[in-house]
Amino acid sequence: MKKTIFAIDDEQSIRFIIENTFKKDFEIETFPNGELALASMQTGVIPDLIVCDIEMPIMNGFEFIKQIRASGFFDDIPLLMLSGKESSDDRIKCFESGADDYIIKPFNPKELLARVKRRLKSIDLYKMRKGH
Repeated sequence: MKKTIFAIDDEQSIRFIIENTFKKDFEIETFPNGELALASMQTGVIPDLIVCDIEMPIMNGFEFIKQIRASGFFDDIPLLMLSGKESSDDRIKCFESGADDYIIKPFNPKELLARVKRRLKSIDLYKMRKGH
């Protein structure tokens, strides 16, 4: 069974790029903002990994991280943040909030795919060692 990835970005072109890059290997769900993704998760659709933009209307990436990590239910879902800013302060804020990776836009879709596969492989190996 394919793993599920959520791609959250207010730019349709970014969602399109991620969807087309990932659809061969993963089930991909796209959302234009964090609020819609969170609502989907609260109905029981739980992704294996989330790729999320920082600068979005309605619920920005920082608020999304805060909501996800505070819930307790979604705490172990890997979260890769996308940003147009190379600011070290933003990176630090993301990591301190609970993000697992930070990728600058524009990004190479193949690099994003490689990072996602690596992150999921690490989780699978960890679970195997723990006997899950």
